[in-house]
This record gives sequence, structure tokens and C-alpha cells, in this order.
Amino acid sequence: MPFVLPTGIGARPVTVVGAGALGRRIALMFATRGRVRIYDPARQTAQDAVAYVARHVGETARHVGSDTPGEATAVTDLGEAVADAWLVVEAVPERLELKRRIFADLDETAPGDAILASNSSSYPTSQFVDGVAHPERVLNMHFYMPPRQAAVDLMSCGKTGRDVLGLLLRELPRYGVHPFEAHRESTGFIFNRIWAAIKRESLAVVAEGVSTPRDVDRMWQINTGLKSGPFRLMDKVGLDVVLDIENHYADENPALPAGPRELLRRHVDAGHLGVKTGRGFYDDYGAQG
Repeated sequence: MPFVLPTGIGARPVTVVGAGALGRRIALMFATRGRVRIYDPARQTAQDAVAYVARHVGETARHVGSDTPGEATAVTDLGEAVADAWLVVEAVPERLELKRRIFADLDETAPGDAILASNSSSYPTSQFVDGVAHPERVLNMHFYMPPRQAAVDLMSCGKTGRDVLGLLLRELPRYGVHPFEAHRESTGFIFNRIWAAIKRESLAVVAEGVSTPRDVDRMWQINTGLKSGPFRLMDKVGLDVVLDIENHYADENPALPAGPRELLRRHVDAGHLGVKTGRGFYDDYGAQG
């Protein structure tokens, strides 16, 4: 049977698979107007994500014009997490085989009319829909760092239904996020392709001994008027995540310089992953446990 769009959206939850830094922020945005379930096999991580949503949902809901914010709940069973959801957003680490397994599981367990979206920042969903019976319901829905950075990339898996994209383009602004459609498959989507070039060149400048993370960031702040520079932002995302993404870009384009990845690898091998470990390019975060 062909895929049919979900109905009764207002009364159905959104499920976020993965309770990390981005997963909990994605959950926060959907909680501004409804119920959200956060699935993570690590119970404490899921509960921490729920606590994060509870702390911020009131303020964020007011910001997006919602008078009736919902709530998030932590779930450690995937079947329970996706039951009656109209939208499932995968937000797990950037590892292709992991995503393939999850989407095969979601295809079996999620309601037949649920939209299945990946927050992947570097893998197009065309690479992990082999086990999905209805790829027309699958797409990339890539968030940045909401609620402050609230743009969202939407990109077809190559078979995504036009009506699925249309529904999300209409519905997502209600939750305070701003969707932009990538009109053809593109590793890195729209803004991330531009950001990747900035990030990579910043790393190269430091790897080559031309400057330091602090000086690059300070010049960035002075010249752009922004609060954080590239190295602070990479520390916030997690240097292991940044390295995974850079390795993926390099797999597709072997001509990319190795220096930026080598610099990241030294920090990752030392366990200095950024804010989440208390030290990355900067060492002034304190313990984050």
C-alpha cells in the first residue's frame, strides 16, 4: 500500500531518537506545542534531556507564540517511544551503520503513517533507506542549534513524497523553526557546506601554526559581531562529532587537507572533546558531569 500522510497531528506526539546535545534541543522545540517522547537506551541520558526541556520549554514556548506548551517524557523502549507518533526524528551519532539499523527498526515499529526524519548533518538519507519499505516517508531534517539557531534543512532521500516535504514546510514554523529545502542531494546541505569551509580553514590556520584558537575566535568576534568564534562553537558541538563529520567529507573528497583532521584527532585521542568533557580547544569549562 502507498504511504499516506499522518492525520490528527495536533493530538499525536513527536518522537526524538537520541538524547544528546541536539536531540534534547530538537525535543524542546516540538514540546513548545505538544507531547514529545525522547528515546535513548541510556536511561539517565534520556532523563537529563527531559529535565533540559522542562527548564526551557516555558520561555521557548512564549518566544514562538505558544500559550500551551507540552512536555517531554523519557522512554527506553523503542516500540513504546514511537507508538502513535506522527513524526520520528533520529538524532544519534554520525555513524552510517548505526543509522541504517535504526531506520530499519523504525520502519518496523513506527506507525505506518509516521514520517521518519534524520537529523544527520553529513549523511543523506538515501544511504540508509535500504531496509525501509516506504522510502517516500523518509528524509533529512537537519537542525542546527535551536532555539537560537532555528533554521532546518529538509532534503529528500530521492524518493521522499512531495506531500511529505510540503507538510513539513507548513508545519515546522509552528514550532519556532524555519525550514529550507535543499532542491538536490548535497552532503552538508545548505548552511553546513558554508560552515564546513569556515571551520576547516580555521582548523588549518591553527594546524599550520599561523595562529591560535583564541586569536582566531577573537578576530571572528571583532569582524562579525558574533558572540562565539569557530573554536568555541566546535567545542560546544563536540570535537568527536566534528571529526566524524570531517572524516566523512574527506571520504567523499580525498583532496581535502589532512591537517585539520589531524589537529582534531589529537584532541579526541587525548579525551578533550570540548564542553562535554570540560576541555577541548579551551580548558575553561570545568567538569560537565
